Amino acid sequence: MDTALLWVIIGGLLEPVWVIGLKKYNDTRNLLWGVFAVVFMIVSPMCMSFAMKTMNVGIAYSIWTGIGAVFTLIVGMVLYKERIDRVKVLLVFMIIAGVVGLQLTSGVHA
Repeated sequence: MDTALLWVIIGGLLEPVWVIGLKKYNDTRNLLWGVFAVVFMIVSPMCMSFAMKTMNVGIAYSIWTGIGAVFTLIVGMVLYKERIDRVKVLLVFMIIAGVVGLQLTSGVHA
């Protein structure tokens, strides 16, 4: 797997981590959750910045946000019992298809 793509994937997977921290902070007002969220708000885009050394900015950002959006949705369903209907599932698959399509047409090969 290309190192740039790996950095984007790691950064995208860290998106739900800071979102969970932010949710926990909002629920508890515990400063440690706030610090946790801020740390991952920095680390996640930092991973994407490593990828942008060799990957196009638009492709890196699209993949990063797509992965972050899909996994944040999944985390919401699993941890917070958020409901998802068929239309939302279809739209999530469209995000995944778009991310895969961007990766396949960008010249970055896994």
